[in-house]
Formats: sequence, structure tokens, C-alpha cells
Amino acid sequence: MNPLLPYVSAEEALSVIQSGQRVYVHGSACTPTNLLRLLAARKNELRNVELVFISLYGEVFVDQPDCADAFHINAMFVSAPVRKAVNEGHGDYIPVFLSEIPELFKRGILPIDVALVQVSPPDKHGYCSLGPSVDIARTAVNTARLVIAQVNPQVPRTHGDSLIHSTRFHSVVFHDEAIHEANFGEKVTESERQIGRNIAALVEDRSTLQMGIGAIPDAVLSCLTNHKDLGVHTEMFSDGLISLFENDIINNKYKAIHPNRTVAGFALGSRALYDYVDDNPAFAFLDIDYVNEPHVIRRNPKVVAINSAIEVDITGQVCADSIGTYQYSGVGGQMDFMRGAALSEGGKPIIALTARTAKGVPRIVPFLKPGAGVVTTRAHVHYIVTEYGVAFLFGKNLRQRAKALIEIAHPDDRESLERACFERFHQF
Repeated sequence: MNPLLPYVSAEEALSVIQSGQRVYVHGSACTPTNLLRLLAARKNELRNVELVFISLYGEVFVDQPDCADAFHINAMFVSAPVRKAVNEGHGDYIPVFLSEIPELFKRGILPIDVALVQVSPPDKHGYCSLGPSVDIARTAVNTARLVIAQVNPQVPRTHGDSLIHSTRFHSVVFHDEAIHEANFGEKVTESERQIGRNIAALVEDRSTLQMGIGAIPDAVLSCLTNHKDLGVHTEMFSDGLISLFENDIINNKYKAIHPNRTVAGFALGSRALYDYVDDNPAFAFLDIDYVNEPHVIRRNPKVVAINSAIEVDITGQVCADSIGTYQYSGVGGQMDFMRGAALSEGGKPIIALTARTAKGVPRIVPFLKPGAGVVTTRAHVHYIVTEYGVAFLFGKNLRQRAKALIEIAHPDDRESLERACFERFHQF
């Protein structure tokens, strides 16, 4: 504990939250599980407290049906802990580009009454750090009327926009617990490894990388061991980057902006990753309205943006946030980087997906499922990659796109896709 901070109990700190208020909740690795548990304990005395956030990890407590009258979930990205609540009507989803979420706070469209954040202990100057989860938290802290900080010695101290002076906090709680971890490379399939090899062949030396979340980005990184002088400007990253740093494959030497530093909005992975970024000046964790701004992204040369999808139709429309009407995730930063990479000199915006799901359901389809959300439009798509190859769609007409996508679909799906193509375009 730092004796310079006037610590209070979590119960006392949370007592300032009143019915009808809007509360921001810090997310990803820094999801403040302890504060959410104790906030949920007030379910009988609170009504209609709106909770806004992006990805939460771990048990969140406030999502349970018996909390529905007290807390209204209004997610800007639907992560696993709140997916059930949103799809059963106990919460809502706001579709919004990740780069524009800070504008919702700053312009008063979603004014924040209270922000709940988890931070590192203060340094000798009184500054705490938002750790590996800066993303939208920086603006939330800047704009919230009150800020409740949970100081946790297991939160790494990161550089960039993460530093907040302790005088900004209305109240401070001390709680020592492990922050949330994730392992995206644990269950990489052979299909995903092949996708990684296909994408690695598209990556030139001195490219600037952006990786989405999941097994495929880590599979790509594992295939870049023979590349040279790569840079990183990304919404997020995980453990897959570490070995590339240690072997000087990623060194950021040729980036046009922030050379010699990896730029990111947040990191999510193992404890080893958090220890690696702790007080590491080679990493700059910056506000997401800067990191994900397409006109910032484009300033780096050869931006390779790698993002995933749930399904793609034969004209190139990309659904990445829902399974039909079932809300699975969110818009996130996919379009921010797809557009930024497309505008970058020598850039390559890539959508990657396995040709079928683990249950054998085709993912390249004649039509998206009814109710599916189009995250990346067919006008924005350049590259689609599966384990069966690469389809380059930019500049192609609808029929040419269909033919290119059929060629990288699962072999057992190609005949039915060809029939659908002929029915739609009257030739193939």
C-alpha cells in the first residue's frame, strides 16, 4: 500500500453511485471484478444504473437476471461475460466504431457520471497507470464527473496516455488480485496455421502490422520469423509479439510515426506479457481515438491490417459482429484499420477466416444470415484469406468477386456456391 493515498473501503467508494446514473467500467485485462461484485451487492437499493464499456473479462456479477432492475448493460462491444444478458434482453448493444467511442463521452452524447478503473500504484510523483487497457478508458477518466480507482500492485505500469495523477480520483480502493489473462494461441488449429502462412506470404519486410483478436493473428505472427524490420501500430496485441521483439523482427525502425515504439490501445494475454510491457518505454499505449484514427494509421507505409469475420457473402460483405440476429461481439476497430490500411502506401487490409466453422458450417455463403450485421462493406474489402488461399477483391465486379471467393471456399461447398452464383448473375 502507498501511505500517500487516502484509501477507503470499496463499499464506501461505491456508495457515491446513485440510481439513474451512467457508470463507465474499465475493461479487458483491467476489468475491476472486485468492484463489480460489490456493486452488484447493491442491487436492492439501486435502479436503472446504466453501465457502459467495451470488452469485459471474468465474472461481472451485474449481468445476472436478478440485477436487471438495478443495472442496465449498454455495451459498446459484446464480450463473452455479457453476451447472454444482451441476447436475452437484459442489456443492449451500441454499434459504433471503436475510434469514435471517445467522441460519445467528450460531446456529451453519453456523459459519464462515474468511472470505475483499475490502476497501478502511484509513482513518487503521484501518477498511477491504466496499465495495459488504455483504449477508451483515458477519455472516460478525462470526462467523468467522479472517478473511482482500484489500485492494484499487479497492474503493470505502462507508458503513453495511461498516466493519471492520483488527485484526479474521487476515491481510491486498494485491492491486490491477478488481472485477467487470455491465451489465444492455445487452441490454434491446422487450418488457422495455414491461414497464418497464407497471410505471412503477403507481408513484406518493413510493413506495419495491426492484428485483431484471436487465434489467427497469433498464427500469423508465428509465421513471420523470417521477416525483417516490422513495425506495429495496432488496436491491441497479445503474447505472439514477444518473440518477434526479442529476435529484432519487430523493431519499428521504419515507421513514419512513432518510430522505434510499438503503438497500441490495449494488450491482453498472459502474465508474461504484462510483465514484458511493465515500465517498458518501447511500448506506447495511447488513446483509442488516436490509435484507431484512419488518417493516423495511413501515415505509416505498408500497413497490413489483419482482422477476422464470422461469415462473408459471395459479393464480399463481411459480417464480423453477429450470427444472424444473435449479437456475438461488436464493430470494434475493424473498419478503422481496414480503411487506414487501404489508404496507406502499399497497405493491405485483410479479412481472415476459416472456410468452415469447427462444426462444419460454411463461412463463405451466398447470402449473409437474416439479421446479420455488415461490419466491413464490400466496397472496403481488399483481401479475403482462408486456409485454401487468398482472394483479392479490390476492383472486381460482383461476379468476379464471387468466383474468387468460391475458389477459397471449402471444396465441399464450391458446387452449391457456383449454383448460387449462376442463379444470381446468370453466368459463372
